[in-house]
Amino acid sequence: MFDAMTDTKRRVKLYALNADRQWDDRGTGHVSCTYVERLKGVSLLVRAEADGALLLESKIQHDTVYQKQQDTLIVWSEADNFDLALSFQEKAGCEEIWEKICSVQGKDPTIETTQDIVEESEDERFDDLSDSAPPVELPLCEIGRLKEIKDLFITCMATPLNKDRLAEAIENDGYVRKLVKLFNLCEDLNNLEGLHCLYDIVKNIFLINKNALFEMLFADDIIFDVIGCLEYDPTLPIRKYHRHHLKNVSKFKEVILITNLELLNKIHQTHRVQYIQDVVLPTPSVFEDNMLSALSSFIFFNKVEIVTLIQEDEKFLPDLLGQLQDESTPDSRKLELVQFLKEFCNFSQNLQPPQKEGFFRTLTSLGILPMLEMTLMSEDVNIKQAAIDILTILVEFSPSVIREYILQQSSDTVTQANGSEVELMLMNVIIEQMICDTDPDLGRAVQLMGVIRVLIDPENMLPSLSKVEKTDFLNYFYKHSVQILIAPLLANTVDGEPARDDYQNAQLLAHILELLTFCVEHHSYHIKTCILNKDLLKRVLVLMKSAHKFLVLGALRFMRKIVALKDEFYNRYIMKGCLFGPVIDCLLDNNGRYNLLDSAIIELFEFIKLEDIKILIAHVVENYGKKFEHIDYVQTFKALRIRHSQQTEKLKEKPITSCITSVTVSTGRFRRDPRQIEDEEEIWFNNEDDEFDDGEAVVPHTGMTGSTEITASEQLESIGKSIDKKCEGSSTKIFGTTVKTTPIMNNNLAATPALSSSPEDSKNSSLLKKALVDYEGDSDEEEDENGDLKSPTKRPRYT
Repeated sequence: MFDAMTDTKRRVKLYALNADRQWDDRGTGHVSCTYVERLKGVSLLVRAEADGALLLESKIQHDTVYQKQQDTLIVWSEADNFDLALSFQEKAGCEEIWEKICSVQGKDPTIETTQDIVEESEDERFDDLSDSAPPVELPLCEIGRLKEIKDLFITCMATPLNKDRLAEAIENDGYVRKLVKLFNLCEDLNNLEGLHCLYDIVKNIFLINKNALFEMLFADDIIFDVIGCLEYDPTLPIRKYHRHHLKNVSKFKEVILITNLELLNKIHQTHRVQYIQDVVLPTPSVFEDNMLSALSSFIFFNKVEIVTLIQEDEKFLPDLLGQLQDESTPDSRKLELVQFLKEFCNFSQNLQPPQKEGFFRTLTSLGILPMLEMTLMSEDVNIKQAAIDILTILVEFSPSVIREYILQQSSDTVTQANGSEVELMLMNVIIEQMICDTDPDLGRAVQLMGVIRVLIDPENMLPSLSKVEKTDFLNYFYKHSVQILIAPLLANTVDGEPARDDYQNAQLLAHILELLTFCVEHHSYHIKTCILNKDLLKRVLVLMKSAHKFLVLGALRFMRKIVALKDEFYNRYIMKGCLFGPVIDCLLDNNGRYNLLDSAIIELFEFIKLEDIKILIAHVVENYGKKFEHIDYVQTFKALRIRHSQQTEKLKEKPITSCITSVTVSTGRFRRDPRQIEDEEEIWFNNEDDEFDDGEAVVPHTGMTGSTEITASEQLESIGKSIDKKCEGSSTKIFGTTVKTTPIMNNNLAATPALSSSPEDSKNSSLLKKALVDYEGDSDEEEDENGDLKSPTKRPRYT
């Protein structure tokens, strides 16, 4: 075990192909090939490098297809649609394990595939033919036989068995190099018919989808001839000059000297193969998505190897980032460096999450974020664009790393020549670059807006051991950055009219509004404080006068999001500023046209009606009712008026329809029929929601027998005075009884009086409490034989 764990020759990475046809890294460890008693056979075992945990235990089956690729990869299918791969650190280790696999299956270790690959649906069809099928005999590679060769290739491609036999024949005969020589001859003779045949032949070699053939096609000395064969597509009227593009147009720039020849060759090869896949080969149809899966795997592993080799170089990345941060580096040189870094970060997308996180942590430790601050402010548009692309990659993968850096620098300041201090913050640089984008279409602004949105999104902010990221970062953002974001909006709405209403400025304001709308939805307290302090909604609604409908709709969307919160503070702010005015005016100016603006405004009022936001319904009808009373093509405004009338009627009827009907006050005893109490309770709970909004209390309506009669309005005034005092221990006279008041809060009552009598009126007071039991929700009290009160039996308060 010790030898296996320390032998670098057997050090491997285990990969598994996921449902998206991407290779997932399952871990790094050491592989061995031993007999496993439980599985009753020789098996491949991979134990984790870190703790020795078993990452893989796979019995070598005699019918499993194993493939050796790129001298350091062994790929096979463990079960249906479950592909595995072992990537070896050393070629010798791969060969050793490959020999043991071949030994178990009884195969020659010099081959690259241990079994014939047969389509699942055709397994039975070829079971009897697989051993007896004769090998494919390839014709002599001559110009006169090119059509015969093309027809043979097309015929063999029709069945999986013959396709495998064809691949064996091409590999064993070195047929690729023979075809390349024939191509050079045909091109020298300008034999167009032969060149068209060679195109079909080479294209079919690609479609065989064998890694061993790709290794032959992509050899450094023949790859350009292979690309040349693919220039002569007989279906195209004009020839494509791919070799000219690769040799002369897309020249390789070695921005940092690469001393590792293996890395240099791998970069060249990957670029050319990627070009073949993306440009040269025809675009696969929906039914051919997996026709070149081996080619995609070839490119994937090449990119992983390039990133790994560069990351392991101790001088390469520090030198690159150091030159980018050096102010003396000329812009032309910076452009080359930042474009290389961008390409490097794109390659890192092929890494699995653990490796990718380590990669970005390495770049962060080397100072990539301070470098991005400088390059984002560059006058060169190309440098700025490359920096934005890099920042986007970093933020999309790990926004927490960016936020951590921003919080660390929040206390850093730089003193200017005039003595003032300016905070240098990456977040502010991003916002400023978004606002100051010179692109007529604001392409960079849109990209930076996406970056800002990810950074301020609470959904990807997680609590850590040392701090709560959401709290810290949002506090920082609203203290240091939000004023920069809203500055263009405030500057453009100073005089109640849009100061600038050109298309580019309208686009910018629309992007700012989109971010602010996102903040309203996700940030609650922070953005509420900002809106109320800056009178922000009023400023936003000035944009309803813009000539650009997309900006008008953006302003309306911002208000709609605020109204949707049904927040009391927002509602009172809207009412105080009469902020429905611009919306109503915009609706009237639209003059009933059937468009998106008309529908959006009506939907806002429809929402207020459906959600029954009483305070806004009353405000809209009372202040703007006459303006929209003629609008009858929708029923929304008519319904608002009806709803308001119903509310008004309920308020007027409230003292008359009080739920507590009659209480008798006399020099004798108070007594009510028990059935009366049950009836009153039913009335109370049936009317509670409708009758007592906004902190209104229930007032007992008393019919007096043999005593002075107190009207309902006088009772309401008396109790209302006691509520207004809101001071424990204060007292007032109700029905001739001294009553102490204490505020009691529940869902429907803002403050209700708790009653206690003076000693001389104890009996009357107690009986009064009994009469008000349904109003307060307190306990019932029983009398003993002498008419005195027993100890109360408590019951739950209804709220």
